Amino acid sequence: MKPPIPYEEIARLPRPGTAVPTQLGFGPEDGVLTYLHSPELGLNQRLYALSLARESSEPVEVRFDGVASSEEDLTFEEKLRRERAREVSLGVTSATWAEEGDVLMVPLPEGVFVLRGLATAAMTGAPDVGVVERLLVVRAGAGGAVEDPQLSPDGLKLAFVRDGDIYVADATAAEAPLVRLTNTATDGLFNGLAEFIAQEEMRRAHGLWWSPDSSLIAYAQVDERHIPIYRIAHMGSDGPNGGTFEDHRYPFAGADNARLRLGVVPAAGGATVWMSLSETGADLGDAYLARVAWFPDGSLAAQVESRDQKSMDLRRLDVATGESTTLHVEEVEPWINLHNDFKPLKMSDPPGCYLWSSERSGYRHLEVRGPDGSLITQLTSGEWAVDELEAVDEERGLVYFTGAMDDSTERHLYCVPFDGGISQRLTAEPGFHDVVVSRRMSLFTDSFSSLDRPPAVVLKTLPETDLARPIYTRADPRVAELDLDPPVFARIRGADGTELNAMTFRAPDAGVDGPPPLAVYVYGGPSLQLVQNNWQSTVMLRAQALTRLGCTVLVVDNRGTARRGLVFEAPLHLMAGHVELDDQIAGVRWAVEQGLADPERVGIYGWSYGGYMSLMALARAPDVFKAAVAGAPVTHDDGYDTHYTEHYMSTPADNPGGYERSSVLAHAHNIRGKLMLVHGGIDENVHFRHTARLINRLIEHRVPYTLLLFPKERHLPRSTEDRAYMEEIVVNWLVEALS
Repeated sequence: MKPPIPYEEIARLPRPGTAVPTQLGFGPEDGVLTYLHSPELGLNQRLYALSLARESSEPVEVRFDGVASSEEDLTFEEKLRRERAREVSLGVTSATWAEEGDVLMVPLPEGVFVLRGLATAAMTGAPDVGVVERLLVVRAGAGGAVEDPQLSPDGLKLAFVRDGDIYVADATAAEAPLVRLTNTATDGLFNGLAEFIAQEEMRRAHGLWWSPDSSLIAYAQVDERHIPIYRIAHMGSDGPNGGTFEDHRYPFAGADNARLRLGVVPAAGGATVWMSLSETGADLGDAYLARVAWFPDGSLAAQVESRDQKSMDLRRLDVATGESTTLHVEEVEPWINLHNDFKPLKMSDPPGCYLWSSERSGYRHLEVRGPDGSLITQLTSGEWAVDELEAVDEERGLVYFTGAMDDSTERHLYCVPFDGGISQRLTAEPGFHDVVVSRRMSLFTDSFSSLDRPPAVVLKTLPETDLARPIYTRADPRVAELDLDPPVFARIRGADGTELNAMTFRAPDAGVDGPPPLAVYVYGGPSLQLVQNNWQSTVMLRAQALTRLGCTVLVVDNRGTARRGLVFEAPLHLMAGHVELDDQIAGVRWAVEQGLADPERVGIYGWSYGGYMSLMALARAPDVFKAAVAGAPVTHDDGYDTHYTEHYMSTPADNPGGYERSSVLAHAHNIRGKLMLVHGGIDENVHFRHTARLINRLIEHRVPYTLLLFPKERHLPRSTEDRAYMEEIVVNWLVEALS
């Protein structure tokens, strides 16, 4: 029998074997590679530069003073941004190359640094990268926070947001005078930043965009003044009168969204030209500004998504007049999933063509569209989904993308010629591959892993991949110390016969004294896939810990989860917590039939949507599930945000029955068995109000429960000590509940 896994190890981040280089970026002429990495295999990252011109070269650290060693070193705005991005690293957390020139931007708590000459120093073998020009372009502190800094394409200017207005700095000088581009910010109105909905739900992190010639900046102006304030009290703080509080303008399902306008302003200063995005002019009304990009000719592209999220308008905008032309209207039932696959082409014939992706077939696939939006070439097709467009090599006529063509539990890099044809797989190793393609598209980094192989990072050539150079293959001693057994994959049949991906973590002596107890780990909602052939699946350490305490752990990706196409997601339309739960029950029955589980000792645990699913399991299927741990659950969709909730459920006014039948509150009186609720007291995403409303129902119906509350935590528990305490309580509680 293997020894128990210490709770501190379960809580420790990064997971064993996962502290590999991140934010890999290619410098000019593909001559240098930069990346962030913690040599201590922890969260405090440093910046490294590796010459690619010299095969024998070693990475050189680019040192900085005053990096953030704890989250207490960060501003409140930065803490919220990191929470919405699910970012936990410290130290140097970002390093971005300008599109042109030997210019690298590194934001730090002290301010924004711009490095000039780093690529040249690395490529020529300079022994000390201290010869690199290092400029503190904008200092943070007394002048205010520096939010979302972005280099111009030519690397000569830096745009950022301070106190809700946009500024531009000379990126060739230290602390040069600033040019203020907007002067309209007030409480509830800001410029150049992505609003909460865009950051949390739409995968749009930015609110300003440089033009290709670095002369103009497009920016979003966000007006939230009409959205009521939702106040979150820091009840666990030591301050007077119950501590401090924070105010958020949170758009609840069915209520008002922020009002957006899209403007274009000269980077040197001047008047803003407002783009016409709706029939009434610049104001978007109820629609969403989903994506913004520039065409090579200097016109602007905006993707405008309807409030019901069933259609997407791609518009070309004249930046001199603001006039709008609709290029393409994408209409898909039951909803549009946003993507980052819009790519204008510079060398197309006719001029003005662009790449696009669509799920109208039920699976995301790539296509080439003409300057008028008409379909020219269908690049990919089939009953599998493209994950993302990675790069376009116009000179060679190749499109690079990642997807699940061969296996929905894996991700690989492929290329397809512009005329369609046969897609070629470029990554050979089984598992999951995250890639970064170089500027000249002659190289790519491949960060890959599988269930039995921790992540490695290698450099490969394009378009042929017969040459590979290891970038990072260091072994993490924690992997050997913990001696983890990979989960076992299975294909099972869901409630309606659909084939589902599943995996089991099995106790070494399972079945010796009869079938063991079963703990089901669930997410179950859209936009996430748990059953993957990657190392992240193996280092689900709570599951590993439970197996060493005698449990089988089952993970099933039910209908509604990600990476198997819209056809696989759509069954939960207008009704959550039903088909997903039916498939989880089918998984339990399969485990019982296989002799992996005692049907009288079945529990379930999950976080966020998984917390919701855990509650629905105990409420709707108490004959199957005897215990549940529900972390940060949404207990009624009327208390969650507009974009996510309405995407799947429509509005409370248009789908009142669906909202009611999908609510945990409506089923709370049926809860049987043992229940633990876990929540962070200052969660600004899934408010603690969700758990509090459920507790009221539990009290009303005299349903017993256990509450594990973390007063200072948000949606993602960030304190290692808090996480270790949580794992100790939850693991022991689950084992006892299933004994």
